[in-house]
Amino acid sequence: MRPVKNRICLWYDGDAEEAARFYASLFPDSAIGAVHRAPADYPAGKEGDVLTVEFRVMGIPCLGLNGGPGVSHNWAFSFQVATQDQAETDRYWHAIIDHGGQASECGWCQDKWGISWQITPQVLTEAISDPDPEAARRAFEAMMQMGKIDIATIEAARRG
Repeated sequence: MRPVKNRICLWYDGDAEEAARFYASLFPDSAIGAVHRAPADYPAGKEGDVLTVEFRVMGIPCLGLNGGPGVSHNWAFSFQVATQDQAETDRYWHAIIDHGGQASECGWCQDKWGISWQITPQVLTEAISDPDPEAARRAFEAMMQMGKIDIATIEAARRG
């Protein structure tokens, strides 16, 4: 990976490389770059432990930092993944949930490391932006009742 001026730094408790490998296996345009080992002991690890991992998630440059325990991720930061159909939506949702993650509402879920993901079908984005305010309202209200987004239900709500 080439040097970048700006990237997302994600804090992990010793498993940044595992997380990066999972993301790289799941999403297109994702890859692991350099894995850097600690040159000396540090509060969360020993000399030679993986300290940082450079990786890319769907084209977004990231750095996984094995900073240790005590720092939790929250919903204020999330990756939003635009999907094209129900099969893609289901595949990403279940990969995250079935790999130790946790389901939430309105297309949101968290992976086993606490990183939040919005698995958002393009149909949903279009429906809640519909120029017809009633169609947008119906689609939005349908979404508010869901965990994983069901495209057929969104489309039916939009149509009325």
